[in-house]
Amino acid sequence: MTAAGTEGPPPISAQHRDTAVRRLQEAYAEGHLSDEELDERLRTALTATTPGGLDSALAALPEPPPDATATITGTGTGGWIRRRGAWSVPRVLRVASALGRVRLDLSRAVIAHPVVDIELHLGTGGANVIVPRDAVVDLSGLHAGLRAPRYRPRQPARAGGPTIRISGGLGLGRLRIRHARW
Repeated sequence: MTAAGTEGPPPISAQHRDTAVRRLQEAYAEGHLSDEELDERLRTALTATTPGGLDSALAALPEPPPDATATITGTGTGGWIRRRGAWSVPRVLRVASALGRVRLDLSRAVIAHPVVDIELHLGTGGANVIVPRDAVVDLSGLHAGLRAPRYRPRQPARAGGPTIRISGGLGLGRLRIRHARW
């Protein structure tokens, strides 16, 4: 118990814990940690109750890359934009296509940030976005053109996944969003 007027360290959010676990898994995949070190650090991160506990689990790891913004532009008529497989999703992804179609598959992508902002600027083409099973999708910043986006939230929503915020504007195309099946 703390004295009146003083507070202990703030509790750890699930997003901070998940981000720490992802950093540890990436460091292991890049060869920075041995099997034993990964096990020990994961145990520390999963049982930490303060930010200092998470810091000790992440000590001496290379710094993650700074929050990046990437822009993908479809060129010409029928300019398809496709991303799938194990690609690295930046913190902010801007996608612009006047005539082509867009397909973003985040189901197997490396998502290092608890929140990812996708800015869509579409003309006549449509877009399909596949999000991880445990992702939370926020469409509050999206301005639909003639056709409303098609999205049915996953029931029940599972905690711990990234938040995918989709904003921008749709022209004549339609946005379809679905959760990965596995």
